Amino acid sequence: MKISLCCVQGLCAERDFKVVNGGLTDGPVRCLRHVPGTRCVVTNDGLSSDLQVWDLGGDDSDVIRRTGSIEGRRSVSEGGSRIAARLSSQPQVLHGAQSSDVRLTQLTSGQTLYKLETDSADPLSSLHFVSDAVFLAGCCSGNVYIADTRTSAAPQLSPPPASSGESVLWWTDASAGPSSCRLVRLSSSGRAAISDLRNLGGAVSQAQLDVQTRRCDLDDVRVSWAPKLDGCIAVSGFSGAVQIHNTAVWRTEPQEAQPLFEHRGHAVSAQSDDGVFVTSHVWHPERPRTLLSAGSDGSVHVWDWVDQSAASC
Repeated sequence: MKISLCCVQGLCAERDFKVVNGGLTDGPVRCLRHVPGTRCVVTNDGLSSDLQVWDLGGDDSDVIRRTGSIEGRRSVSEGGSRIAARLSSQPQVLHGAQSSDVRLTQLTSGQTLYKLETDSADPLSSLHFVSDAVFLAGCCSGNVYIADTRTSAAPQLSPPPASSGESVLWWTDASAGPSSCRLVRLSSSGRAAISDLRNLGGAVSQAQLDVQTRRCDLDDVRVSWAPKLDGCIAVSGFSGAVQIHNTAVWRTEPQEAQPLFEHRGHAVSAQSDDGVFVTSHVWHPERPRTLLSAGSDGSVHVWDWVDQSAASC
């Protein structure tokens, strides 16, 4: 695997980004989550719904070691389990491959603390905690379940926006912003919709994004809210680019939306004629306009972006 860093505006490899710990796995890693407040990460290989637990090492070792596992409810599941973790007195992870599989597990004991009670078996695209107790289970069908782990009450179901009847996949992300807790849903046809979690009766705003919808893999597409910029999202997985959009200018009725910025570095620097597509991206937690993205050729880029519309004024 090739690893390359694209450094801009003072970000330099071996100075700002260093390999601290390392290790090897005996299988693929399709999903990975750090457990807040611990030196543990939990992974899924995409081949079953089982989870693998890893220790990141400490002062006495720089080796990442596998320390345990969590048995999933299904031996084989297309796409594997989705994972979310929360900060608590005891390390806990939320995981599942389908809406009927979702459960909250205590890492130290393996005890099941909560199960999502639903009769549906929709494949999941994501799991998100929006508070210490409330989480969202986003389904590939566009359905989103809102559940509270403190109660046995049935989860609230939010269906996807009305569509023209085409068969599409959906991805979700949630953000507790300064003014509201928002949910973004993105379909494989490029349609994006924003909802307010306090009132899920309909979409607050919508847009049709200019993305390449010819190839679209469930595990590669990402949509994510910027943690430090109100209203901004990043979208990737449709091509070799990462798009930044400002949802604050979207309207109730869907209209075509152009990105504020588009990072095309993976496609430009590709050394293969087959074409490179972005497989993942993540926002820097402290630097508002810094992201890290990964390409299908094994490249990793760390980059800043500029609001081109504001820069041209």
